[in-house]
Amino acid sequence: MQQVTLFVLKYCGYCRRARQLLDEVLAAEEVLRSVPLRIIDEGEERELAQQYDYYYVPTFYIGDRKVHEGPVNREQISNIFHEALEQT
Repeated sequence: MQQVTLFVLKYCGYCRRARQLLDEVLAAEEVLRSVPLRIIDEGEERELAQQYDYYYVPTFYIGDRKVHEGPVNREQISNIFHEALEQT
């Protein structure tokens, strides 16, 4: 399994929605709760965020690979976590 990293900004509406959907996915699919998750607010951890190649938030990475950038829906989040769960 690989870690999922989520880049957000505190005042971003799309990021707030992504986090809400993320909570719903993890509540509905218990197996996905075992996937390591790191949420990075680029406003608070600017130097760390600059080490990654993305422009829009929210952005999801599995390991070191960007898998989604921009507005996201529940199905996409579920798919990201299932992919991370299956990777070694």
